Amino acid sequence: MSQGKTCHFKLVLLGDTAVGKSCLVVRFVRDEFFEFQEPTIGALLIISVVDRAQDSFTGAKSWVKELQRRGDPNVVIALAGNKADLEARRKVEFEEAHQYAEDNDILHMETSAKTAVNVKDLFVAIAKRLPKNPPQAEREAFPITPPQASKSKSGCC
Repeated sequence: MSQGKTCHFKLVLLGDTAVGKSCLVVRFVRDEFFEFQEPTIGALLIISVVDRAQDSFTGAKSWVKELQRRGDPNVVIALAGNKADLEARRKVEFEEAHQYAEDNDILHMETSAKTAVNVKDLFVAIAKRLPKNPPQAEREAFPITPPQASKSKSGCC
């Protein structure tokens, strides 16, 4: 890249509810942590290493599959195991997530938005994997639509 040229990249954080997506961003951007973060709507893949039934890890695997199937071949995928500070409550073992990441050629790092462990390193590692010469024209990405909520049969409207 030529000196002084700014490249813009989109970063999408995907993960189940309450895995720490917003907390990681706030920690990275403002170096702050709020114990009680308001939930955000929307969809790096983030799992909680203390997830009671590995639901967030299972969900992340399906996102990886979908991104690899339909996404840009140069997409950078990172799997972040957040809440690593809660070691006593761990349900997703580091080795299992790391092996999955290696098998799928994606970045893996355990993080803690609360203690700031590996938060900056995660975003730096993602940045280092971004294409050096991104395409000039911005393409429309494939749409990501959340699953439809089931409609109740009680009937107003």
